[in-house]
Amino acid sequence: MDAPLIEIKDISFEYEETKALDNISMKVEKGDFLAILGPNGSGKSTLLKIMLGLIKPSKGSIKLFGVDSKNFKHREWIGYVSQKSNSFNSGFPATVKEVVAGGLAKKAGLFRRLPKTVDEDVLEAMKSVGMEAFLDRSISELSGGQQQRVFIARALVAKPKMLILDEPTVGIDHQNVQAFYDMLAALNREKNITLVMVTHDVDTVTDRISHVACLNQTIHFHGFKEQFQTLSDEERASWYGHSVRKIHHAGGGH
Repeated sequence: MDAPLIEIKDISFEYEETKALDNISMKVEKGDFLAILGPNGSGKSTLLKIMLGLIKPSKGSIKLFGVDSKNFKHREWIGYVSQKSNSFNSGFPATVKEVVAGGLAKKAGLFRRLPKTVDEDVLEAMKSVGMEAFLDRSISELSGGQQQRVFIARALVAKPKMLILDEPTVGIDHQNVQAFYDMLAALNREKNITLVMVTHDVDTVTDRISHVACLNQTIHFHGFKEQFQTLSDEERASWYGHSVRKIHHAGGGH
């Protein structure tokens, strides 16, 4: 049996005197589509930074693909799309193709040339997000939702085994959100890419995901979405400190 892609044991983290994470344990298995839910200030961004190796926990351990994070050498296996993608400089003078090709830099390494297959790799990544017709367009001409798809293609171009997304629907208008989730579900199902998606909005959790983790300094729930759907509003409100609406259902899931 394959090792979990992420295995977190008893992790805590403090910013000076403020505890951001308290005794977190969880696993992400190959093929999962995990949504991490939590209000603002719940520690979601801190947990992502630990997963990505950007910060070290105050206590506890994390393994990536079965290897202790300190010794993990294949960071290109993990693609990341940050919230900052949604506030991208709209005047940035680059084509979509150039932006996506930039995602190969980490895989190529410092001072190394990009692979000869760069054009093919970029086209394949763009097809994966339904944006191949926009290759030669300026990134500044695209809508917020289109730009976000391009940044996902930039993360995909290095062919990661897992993709981590930090609130990916921020800046996408409501009518395009469902199509965006369809695209993510297709990546998970057809490309076999494990997805970890952070959000603070319960309504964005759809039938396309497989697992849910509820975070507010500690993990209050982590399991299959079907288990999450049976929880009462009172249970959820006790975790978040305020009322939260029922999980939102959308058609077209798997």
